[in-house]
Amino acid sequence: MDSGEKKEKEKWGLDLNLSTQEEFSTGLGFQDFLGEEKEAENDQLGHDFGRDSDFRIRERDSVVETDDFTSSKRLRYTTEEKGKAKVDCEVNLDFDLNLDLWGFEKDPVEGKMDTWPFEAGLLSSGPVMHNFFPDSVERNTQVENYDVPRKDIVFEQRKEIALSSVRKRQSRRKEQKLMQREIARNVAPRFAHLGPQEQQMKQHKEKKVKLREVDLEMELDLDDSQSPFSLALEAIKMRQTVRKGSLTGFSESLFKWVPAKAKDCDALKRDVPTLLDLSLNALAKNADAIVSLEHVPDKLRHRLSQLVSDCGVVDAHFVELLARGSPTEIRLRNISRLTEEEFSKIFSVCDTKDLTVLQLDLCGRCMPDYILNGTLARSSHRLPSLATISLKGAHRLSDIGLTQLAVSAPALQSINLSQCSLLTSQGISDFVSCFESTLRELYIDDCQNIDATIILPALKKLKCLEVLSVAGIETVCDNFVIGLVKALGINMKELGFANCVQLTDISLRIVGKNCPNLCALDLSYLHNLTDSALKHLANGCQSIRRLKLHRNDFSDEAISAFLEVSGQSLDALSVNNIHRVRHHYALPDFSCGICNLSFLPEAWISCLAMVAHNTALSIAKCSRNLVSLDLSWCRRLTDEALGMIVDSCLSLKLLKLFGCTQITEAFLNGHSNPMVRIIGCKTGPVLEHLDALEPQENPLRYSPLTSFC
Repeated sequence: MDSGEKKEKEKWGLDLNLSTQEEFSTGLGFQDFLGEEKEAENDQLGHDFGRDSDFRIRERDSVVETDDFTSSKRLRYTTEEKGKAKVDCEVNLDFDLNLDLWGFEKDPVEGKMDTWPFEAGLLSSGPVMHNFFPDSVERNTQVENYDVPRKDIVFEQRKEIALSSVRKRQSRRKEQKLMQREIARNVAPRFAHLGPQEQQMKQHKEKKVKLREVDLEMELDLDDSQSPFSLALEAIKMRQTVRKGSLTGFSESLFKWVPAKAKDCDALKRDVPTLLDLSLNALAKNADAIVSLEHVPDKLRHRLSQLVSDCGVVDAHFVELLARGSPTEIRLRNISRLTEEEFSKIFSVCDTKDLTVLQLDLCGRCMPDYILNGTLARSSHRLPSLATISLKGAHRLSDIGLTQLAVSAPALQSINLSQCSLLTSQGISDFVSCFESTLRELYIDDCQNIDATIILPALKKLKCLEVLSVAGIETVCDNFVIGLVKALGINMKELGFANCVQLTDISLRIVGKNCPNLCALDLSYLHNLTDSALKHLANGCQSIRRLKLHRNDFSDEAISAFLEVSGQSLDALSVNNIHRVRHHYALPDFSCGICNLSFLPEAWISCLAMVAHNTALSIAKCSRNLVSLDLSWCRRLTDEALGMIVDSCLSLKLLKLFGCTQITEAFLNGHSNPMVRIIGCKTGPVLEHLDALEPQENPLRYSPLTSFC
């Protein structure tokens, strides 16, 4: 066909009677050969008809018109291109191909058309075939319809299908929104943060709920108004009432302390080191030059090891000095500088048949499971005499290594596994089951993979257990303490519950009733405890020697009453940063309209330091056997109060006053106790030998060492 004939007439045709295979095999498919521009337009045409229909458009030189298709509906469109050419576009729709009028697939069973992708507005605007042709061509569409009733029926069907499709789409979107809202509601509590006021209100409500059980049990008990704690508290309140008239004269009349005016006593108060201390300090600073420690007593070895650890110079040479020969005690508080090769070289040849105490703290770098298995636990009964072992900070020790250690040390009576993060509940349960009749001390502080409720049945079987420290384990709750204390409380000498934030007064009430021989208790950072906890301790545990109350909310009167009752037996007391949060209630309402939470500015919240004159007076009067006292951040204590404490407690050797900026030279240079060492002020070292008065010289804290054959 020449170019003139092409210009004279161009025709397109859509023939749906060809199958898909014939279309690709014969090349007679619906394709457009007019160039890239029309190909793009045909792609748009296919998009308008629906991608599932596989429509193609091709140029045809002639139009073949047949009337053989009785079941088909024929629409004829005529378009004039600015008077030059006339294009006939024919669309043959065959319902036998499972296609409706617009090329969408019908249901093969019922003959219904599938979902209609067009919006309802397009269906009501008449034929839309004018959208299928280029903009450069004037469209003059003529529709020849030979079956008007059939057209109306199809149009109504298409309309109903379109409306149903829109409804389905809207319902689907609604379901998705509801699902997303539900997901957001479940995830929101992880990211929501309550203000200080809301947090305190929430904690207050939880306290009320948990204390209901205590109140019900207290009603069943006898009236405790005549208990020692209640009588002491009543006396303290009466004393406050008498002196309530004048706040300025309160401290003056309460404390009769005058600073020492003799300047000669300053020389006596200076801490003059002994010759032994000077020698040990010189050896610690030159530990790399020590040749041998043979015939040195274990007590001096222990002190030297502490000094070397404080200096941070514990290396392989010093460890080899302690492990040489056949030692009975090896105490090292920090071996973080040792490598795996150095540790293996030292302890693979160490004679451990007489080793009784082994302390290898902060050994996480040098002692994984395979190193432990090749050195200390390489054979059964490798440590036959070992009674105490401390592996604090062994963060590479797992349950496998712990099991190997249990096989190697059958006479073990005390073990410290604090900060061993890989240990699990099953590993601890299996380990303690090997020492049901021998284990006396167990320290598992800050082992976060341990669930206290899971190991409780195994702990109940330790009939000789005297010391248990579970500080920092979040799963420790009242039920755990109740179950443990009721089973083992009669033998308990020390309990460590620091940072077990779920504990309430219920636990302390059970401890007071079932632990009459309790000697040490750590209740640091337990904000759910109230003054009733001290009441239970004072009435039930009057033999406590060491008590830690860091950052609790006890009142000054309650602490004073406890000291009046049980202060005579105390030799170590810590009331570091005892405070109580006080809210000012006449406040403007700061609220967020989005999350509906109220916010309280920090300026409207104040923390009251609760350790004051009542506590100071009770310490000076009833706790004169104190050796160590921690009054850090107790800023309500005056020079007179501290002076009376130090001058009254002649056994006091260590006083910690960190954060007490109100203290002046009148107290520091005016007290008359030459034995006390004040730490935390400018007159002494800040971080040197903080635990100098707490050496663990004996293998066991409270019981003599028992030999098991």
